[in-house]
Amino acid sequence: MSRRRRPGPEHDTSRDSAVHLSHEPVLYAEVLAELAPRSGGRYVDGTVGAGGHAKGILERSAPDGRLLGIDRDDQALALAQATLAGFGDRLTLVQGDAANIAVIARQAGFAPADGILLDVGVSSMQLEAAERGFSFLHDGPLDMRMDRRSAVTAASLVNELEEEELANLLFGLGEERQSRRIARAIVAARPLHTTSELANVVAQAVPRRGRLHPATRTFQALRIATNDELGQLSRGLEGALEVLGEGGRLAVICFHSLEDRLVKRLFQRESTMARDSSRGPSVSLVTRHPIQPSREEQLRNPRSRSAKLRVVEKVRRQPQPGGDTCV
Repeated sequence: MSRRRRPGPEHDTSRDSAVHLSHEPVLYAEVLAELAPRSGGRYVDGTVGAGGHAKGILERSAPDGRLLGIDRDDQALALAQATLAGFGDRLTLVQGDAANIAVIARQAGFAPADGILLDVGVSSMQLEAAERGFSFLHDGPLDMRMDRRSAVTAASLVNELEEEELANLLFGLGEERQSRRIARAIVAARPLHTTSELANVVAQAVPRRGRLHPATRTFQALRIATNDELGQLSRGLEGALEVLGEGGRLAVICFHSLEDRLVKRLFQRESTMARDSSRGPSVSLVTRHPIQPSREEQLRNPRSRSAKLRVVEKVRRQPQPGGDTCV
């Protein structure tokens, strides 16, 4: 699955404004160039979505490279299955969280992996589906769950959190400066059950300035909280590095500053600090600065505008005295 652009949370607007576009994988050529799939390799797409990047990896790793595709969303997995059906037993699909990537990869026989991709955030497919409740452009239930087995919905957060908790959520995860005013308006209007109801409450509480819809950051914050996206990303990164083989690469695409900051800090830490006193850095930075979509891709696919690709490579350990290799 694929995603978006720069200035902070407003990129969710660019995603919403482009939901009618085809599901073109963002930074497709760049991802394939950095992962460099090869025959015989084992690859993991921890957020496989509709299978766009996965298809390229499988094509490039022919005739016998294998790919494990993981996604929380059962609808996305069904699309991936249809998109990738021609690859037969070279493909393994599992419904699960990227946070559990290490366990899933080991159980499926994909550890150590030669390359791992995480394409973070909500997809245009999910935004287009009104019944999923991700976008204020489509009237639907306040759901926002990527994994529909989850008990937490956006509606439960909107209708059950205390006003102060709600305001803190909007500020922390949506970077919404009018968080207290919006939280007050939401609490006064409760219960709220649909995306249109919530968007209207926010729009009435906060005047529109510029092209950004007043509810953009509120929807972003609720989506991130509903799906524990930052927690999932943090655990997914740790798990990916755990099962990545020496010389293997981890590529991560992010779409807003909260995600990208988390990835940047972890990569910097792992590239400069030892995990314990006897070891050096676990990865080397392949991209010291994030790769962003070309001007041509941004014009062709506006939802790519905020996308940032960061890549690291697992350090190859030197044999230790006595002939053993440090694993």
